[in-house]
Amino acid sequence: MDFVYIDGGVTAVPGFTASGIHCGIRKNSDKRDLVLVMADRECTAAAVYTTNKVKAAPLWLTMEHLKDGCARGIIVNSGNANACTADGMDAAKEMVDAIAAETGLRREDFIVNSTGVIGQQLPVKAIVSGIPELVNQLSTDSLAAAEGIMTTDTFPKCAAVTCEMDNKKVTIGGIAKGSGMIHPNMATMLAFVTTDCAIEPELLQQALKESVDSSYNCISVDGDTSTNDMTAILASGAAGNRKITKKNENYHQFLKALTAVNLRLAKEIARDGEGATKLIICQVTGAQTDADAHGMAKSVIASSLVKAAMFGSDANVGRVLCAMGYSGAEFEPSNVDISFTSIAGTILVCQQGEGLAFDEKQAKEILSQKEVAIEVNLTEGRGIGVAYGCDLTYDYVRINGDYRT
Repeated sequence: MDFVYIDGGVTAVPGFTASGIHCGIRKNSDKRDLVLVMADRECTAAAVYTTNKVKAAPLWLTMEHLKDGCARGIIVNSGNANACTADGMDAAKEMVDAIAAETGLRREDFIVNSTGVIGQQLPVKAIVSGIPELVNQLSTDSLAAAEGIMTTDTFPKCAAVTCEMDNKKVTIGGIAKGSGMIHPNMATMLAFVTTDCAIEPELLQQALKESVDSSYNCISVDGDTSTNDMTAILASGAAGNRKITKKNENYHQFLKALTAVNLRLAKEIARDGEGATKLIICQVTGAQTDADAHGMAKSVIASSLVKAAMFGSDANVGRVLCAMGYSGAEFEPSNVDISFTSIAGTILVCQQGEGLAFDEKQAKEILSQKEVAIEVNLTEGRGIGVAYGCDLTYDYVRINGDYRT
């Protein structure tokens, strides 16, 4: 096996610590709202960002800080997005100035982000007052940091793996948040990854982009791409492997392990969709190209009508075919076979583009499970694509109807 899953998140990597505290941004004092991830040395750093034209101030500041491909820490708050306000950049700068002063580092050493309500002024003084405690609470436990970036999430999301490279153990760990406003394009809601792999900045950026395309860009909860989406990675180089300077065997080994971390986190985001009761996986095989397969798969899991049918455990194959048809992918409808699969079994519901008679009771049992796969098979090529989503429930409207209150 190319990698092994281990317990932990960002602090599973030697040399990294993290903390998460309540500083007063969120009304509920039981909820952490300020997070710090720190490396014990300067790191190679990379990030990908939302493609939404409306970007939050912290993203612009992070882009500026990462121009040299280096960083030492990550600071992020929840409860407020620091987006679409007149003083957003000033607030983001004040936030990093405070953490820089407390740690004795430069402002440019920090990646910064925020998540929460858009359009409300960031209570930056609460953040500044909490920073001494935030630094004091740094530890090798990732859980507080994973909890601190949550908004409407129902559980923290952590993942970590190890792999061998040049007879050295390389570790990669990550934390993520996301539950609603999830339809990433270039990034996810928030994901922060650490590693001790030695790798050049340009190749780290390329590996992160490739990994994101195979993980976070394959999920959707509600079709909304956030203003604050970011995935960032810090690579300390402390593992002792030969520095990756080209796309060789070590690069591809690193990419596989990195994608394993990001894919596990991405699936947890989809599983934790606001109000969701089940994870929906659509796998398309036999398409003309991988791009066509991916386009069809993501169109299916992003369809509100497919998602509603999954909530009702209704084997409505017409909605799947419809979503494939407007995906923009090239395919011949008469080549489509569709099955629904879960731990309760598999049922074929469409063959050669035509709906079949099937046992409705069996279909309902299959679709009533917590994880359901929509398997689409074509005979047009070798293209394969997978996408991850969730069902659409009454609770999604309830959660978002009073999100600011």
